[in-house]
Amino acid sequence: MDADAAGRDLPLVDAMPSEASAAAPGGSAPPGDPALTVVMPVWNEGERVVPTLRAFAAAVRAPFELLVVHDMPDDTTVPVVERLAAEIPGLRAHRNDLGKGVLNAMRSGIAAARAPYVLVTMADGSDEYGDVDAMLALARGGADVVAASRYVRGGRQLGGPPLKRLISRTAGLTLHWFAGVPVHDATNNFKLYSRRFLDATPIESEAGFELALELTIKATLQGRRLAEVPTTWRDRTGGESRFRLRKWLPHYLRWYRAAFTGRLRRGGR
Repeated sequence: MDADAAGRDLPLVDAMPSEASAAAPGGSAPPGDPALTVVMPVWNEGERVVPTLRAFAAAVRAPFELLVVHDMPDDTTVPVVERLAAEIPGLRAHRNDLGKGVLNAMRSGIAAARAPYVLVTMADGSDEYGDVDAMLALARGGADVVAASRYVRGGRQLGGPPLKRLISRTAGLTLHWFAGVPVHDATNNFKLYSRRFLDATPIESEAGFELALELTIKATLQGRRLAEVPTTWRDRTGGESRFRLRKWLPHYLRWYRAAFTGRLRRGGR
């Protein structure tokens, strides 16, 4: 399947289910407060996280707080973050107190966010931070979920295990074409959410990275406004990925099925 077949001509895509009512534009943060909270789970990244943090700070113009979320106080990433905090305003280490694992790290960071918009990104340098300001602009325009999409015109995925790439691409495009999900890349965790949506939406994920799929499906079924920007994703060049396809695939399938079940209940609209 080719994402170009979707026929998108514009680099920024504002997508909304036909039954959704127009959401009111999000407000900006008060003076002195961040416009955006960034949640970045880590696990002993150490010095490997330095290029990622500096790349984010160099690329993003909006005022932000960047929460580097760790499970244990002796995580090797913590002293690196503390050192760079003087260089990067808004950067701080945040201890995950909800239990070990990437899911709890993301939940803990989301709960601690001070900004009206929350961006989730990984620490491996795979995400394209030059897209963040465009994502925030769409959220401020009323979108509750803004996806960085690999599978829309202008998006790319470079590297990574072939089977994982095939499953992710197939899931994203079939959900878009047949289940009515407005965006083309439901599984990518590089997403931005409005605080109002997160506050109104309980998280039911149990394993980890399926959180992005859960929130995308729930936003669709709620009739929320979703938008996307094309992005380039690059496989990490250092460290070890914590993504375990065999372990987490059943959790992804739960939300994949929920999307189609919800569409049938809405009468295929």
